[in-house]
Amino acid sequence: MTDRLLHDPAVDPDRPADLLVTGIGQLCTVHREDHDDAGAGPRRRAALREIGAIAGAALAVRDGRVLAVGTEAEVGRWLARDGDLPRSTTVVDAGGRAVVPGWVDPHTHSVFGRTRQDEYERRARGETYLEIAAAGGGIRASVRDLRARDHDDLLELACERLGRLLDQGTTTVEIKSGYGLTLESELTMLRVAREAADLVGMRAVITCLAAHEIPDEYRDRREAYIDLVCEEILPRVVAEKLADRCDVFCEPSVYDLDESERILARARELGLRLTVHADELEPMGGAVLAARMGADSADHLIAIDEAGIAALAGSTTVATLLPATVFTLGLPAYAPARAMIDAGCAIALASDFNPGSSPIGSVPLVQSIACSQMKLVPAEALTATTLNAAWALGVAGEAGSLAPGKAADFLILAGDDYRLVPYHGGTAMVDEVYRAGCRVR
Repeated sequence: MTDRLLHDPAVDPDRPADLLVTGIGQLCTVHREDHDDAGAGPRRRAALREIGAIAGAALAVRDGRVLAVGTEAEVGRWLARDGDLPRSTTVVDAGGRAVVPGWVDPHTHSVFGRTRQDEYERRARGETYLEIAAAGGGIRASVRDLRARDHDDLLELACERLGRLLDQGTTTVEIKSGYGLTLESELTMLRVAREAADLVGMRAVITCLAAHEIPDEYRDRREAYIDLVCEEILPRVVAEKLADRCDVFCEPSVYDLDESERILARARELGLRLTVHADELEPMGGAVLAARMGADSADHLIAIDEAGIAALAGSTTVATLLPATVFTLGLPAYAPARAMIDAGCAIALASDFNPGSSPIGSVPLVQSIACSQMKLVPAEALTATTLNAAWALGVAGEAGSLAPGKAADFLILAGDDYRLVPYHGGTAMVDEVYRAGCRVR
């Protein structure tokens, strides 16, 4: 625990705080005073467990940003150094509950049409993910459904789903396209993603995943579809500023290494940042490719090999692990999280919320699965769903920790200890959600 007062040195000392949260039994800032969240890189090894916990704490906010954190006595003295707090400052009593940064979910497919519970039952009866996909299910089924829907239909569905994620504490979310696989439907998905996040009040990083699958009409002419992605879809996405990043499903049954590199190189040439669906079902070298190309993250990594682990450990690319996908698909093994942490990989956790392989949008449940099945300790799971997840999205300067000067995105939990979140797996442990200093749930 720390008892030091941290405050934003750039503030005008004559302007009062807008919001003061007092009575915080345990404040987890996930911040270190000697560690620049925006410049020092994601946490690795033992640093994953450094959550900046303060007992008997207070949190002050001004203009939507963290103004000061510390013990309640210290923050109170600093704010009221010229007398009592002004009436304009709203005071919220946390009543001894814990406060943590808002969850950052760095991998979701939140824009889609129908759900696929039929495939869930088929897997329970013994069919595999790949068998269902080969029979026309999986991603291709969602593609056929989405193409039949219009913008307003998709927007209504996306807002409802993002609202559920926000209810559970996700204040920053990544949203991918990839269920359209035509120029116009991919553009529609990206527009809907941004509009839905804005309407719900979430910070969003938007990713073009036009290389999610080879659509049915291009099954016998793969090169023509890759040409479409590289020469039509990505240039339009960039011209209309519809996405921040590009992703590719790099897997033997989808896009091979050469195809993936061609698409990623074109996206980088156009100015998009990169991320990669890598080594999910087979060890193919996707993690090595992601690290070599300077991607924000390599995601899934269930089948990562030693070369992939070494490549990520020696790079700035974050290893984003998706335990809810393994849980939903009933796969025999999870990504080797402990070996990756020990090797020096920077890991994050994400939900992979989608209609097929992970209809789970709960970051608290993801934390619980990661702790019980992948043997992360709760402090590592907290950092992996806050600061490191923000690094995986390139937004660590704004989100992921309660450092003075950063956005005041935080959660008041339903208990007095952050470890209760993974401990009560599947139970709603978030009482209040604040985005930029305003209560949104």
